[in-house]
Amino acid sequence: MTASSTRRATAMRSRIAAVGAVAVAGTLVLTGCGDQTKSNSNPSGSASAAAPLADKLPASIRQAGVVKVGSDIAYAPVEFKDGSGKTAGLDPDLADAMGKQLGVRFQFENGTFDALLTGIRSKRYDIAMSAMTDNKSRQDGVDPDTGKKVGEGVDFVDYLTAGVSIYTRKGDTGGIATWSDLCGKKLAVERGTVSEDLAKSETKKCTGGKKITIEAFDDDQQAQTRLRSGGADAASSDFPVAAYAVKTSGGGKDFQLVGDQVEAAPYGIAISKENTQLRDALQAAVNALIKSGEYQKILTKWGAEDGAAKESVINGGK
Repeated sequence: MTASSTRRATAMRSRIAAVGAVAVAGTLVLTGCGDQTKSNSNPSGSASAAAPLADKLPASIRQAGVVKVGSDIAYAPVEFKDGSGKTAGLDPDLADAMGKQLGVRFQFENGTFDALLTGIRSKRYDIAMSAMTDNKSRQDGVDPDTGKKVGEGVDFVDYLTAGVSIYTRKGDTGGIATWSDLCGKKLAVERGTVSEDLAKSETKKCTGGKKITIEAFDDDQQAQTRLRSGGADAASSDFPVAAYAVKTSGGGKDFQLVGDQVEAAPYGIAISKENTQLRDALQAAVNALIKSGEYQKILTKWGAEDGAAKESVINGGK
């Protein structure tokens, strides 16, 4: 998902097989949170001399033993609260493994998605790790709708690729199979995501006065609730999230995916452009996990192996 993104141009074929893979997490309970309260991540321990990449971190981070992470913890299976209230998912697992490489603990703090980059600028967070799409508008701090500068840009440490999907109530597609089919329909999305950006762009192409009615919510759980209740014709989110919702909501009886993924682009860990040492340390940690095979195990656990990166790059989004 993105807070301010340009459209991603590469279409991806459907990865329906990944829906089955996310079943490993199917028993976890989703809860929506947007109150900016702290959440505990999987502890990776305090700074340790045994951590192979600890010396790459800025001294202030090494001394604190903590990396503060801003995240919208309501986007299963990437990050969410499990049945015990613990922060779980793909991003927390990767952060935990990175912490072992770096000798620090990644502390996840819950926040509204479209405010995460502001949190980095205000130094509330050291990084944002929240299924966030790396793109030029965010790198440059530009509003994709107006093209105007709206804030400081950020750098990204890329670690996964994902596309965007549409889903409807099961057995009630309303003839929706592509984005153009949404003209004259109501679409539920999370505010500030690439799904919202794509819907805004698509509705400009609609003819005959049939625009897309876009209903944007603070988190993805609210968008799902809107669709489930019949208040929208369809919803859209990143493929791993849409696939997870289809697999788990109502025991798999609530939703169905329609059409193919589109707009494939990298997820990135966002960080201030001034904090290059931490950025490079995070990239080294991701690449160490890729090399060791731990990265692939984590992606497979959460049904995201099709989006695996061969190596982490800086600002790979277009």
